Amino acid sequence: MKYTENAINILTAKTFKGIGRAWLVKNLRGNESIEKLLSLINNNSKQENKLTIHDFEHNRNIIINKLSSFKDNCDGLVAIGDINFPKYRGTVKESEQPIYLFYKGNLDLLNISNTNISVIGLLNPDESIEIRERKLVAEIVKSGITIVSGLAYGCDSIAHQQALEGGKTVAILPSPLDNILPSKNKILAEQIVKYGGLLVSEYYENFKSSMELSSRYKERDRLQALFCDTIILAASYAQDSAKRWNILNQKLDSGARLAMGYAKEYNIPRAVMYDHYTDNDNPMFDLNRQLITESTDVTILTHKRLEEILLKIKSKNKLLIESNTIQGSLFN
Repeated sequence: MKYTENAINILTAKTFKGIGRAWLVKNLRGNESIEKLLSLINNNSKQENKLTIHDFEHNRNIIINKLSSFKDNCDGLVAIGDINFPKYRGTVKESEQPIYLFYKGNLDLLNISNTNISVIGLLNPDESIEIRERKLVAEIVKSGITIVSGLAYGCDSIAHQQALEGGKTVAILPSPLDNILPSKNKILAEQIVKYGGLLVSEYYENFKSSMELSSRYKERDRLQALFCDTIILAASYAQDSAKRWNILNQKLDSGARLAMGYAKEYNIPRAVMYDHYTDNDNPMFDLNRQLITESTDVTILTHKRLEEILLKIKSKNKLLIESNTIQGSLFN
């Protein structure tokens, strides 16, 4: 398992009281010495007592020991300050910026110069939704674009499976890489890595309660927005669908709603699958309808509009790559 001293130190710093994402993003640039980290923590956090080198080394060794048993399931750990730490998309407040990631597979797929589209949706799509989603993903993959999703049942699994037919895909998990969730998708996770894709997670420890797991799913939804150039909703119930359609004894998803909400907050372009003639009375498109009604910036996908989205993303990334090449040459 690959990691830098910097990554381990950042992981260790986060174990102390008052040290969260916002603090780390605000105070660190990466590759600070342990002495510098301790000085910052002691002067700018909520620690009741001054931390010592011994305190830091103790927590650091605990983490290294945990990671040693984790290595067969994880290729590496990257953190802010590492040269290969991927840049997120959009405009994001400090408390929601990723600070480290565990990964297995091709980490370059998260590179900002790589074109990514997230495709998400509900857990139990009907057959017509699956057919339409597969056609959509196939068209995206044909353009050399990477598919990002959350490895959940339903629309997420469909997106990953279709992407594997000639393309690459990234699965963002709410669990450590040695505890794939949902467990029935473990084989799919292995296929994603085998065929050049990527598994990524912010966690190396298992959740301790259902409340913590629920929070991790929300964090996963945020990453689905942060690491894509556009996010597409295949289909999803809305928050009030159960009441509106009198749907009883069935869990209706909120993950897609949250991911689309994060994308709006981060200024990530959003699009939805929707046909006014066929989907108007289908509760599985409630969220799609709601987003279209509430926001003028949500694109309703047609073949032409999908082509426009793909062309726009590719043009933006081409300019970004050229810009990075020019800047790099100035320092050679």
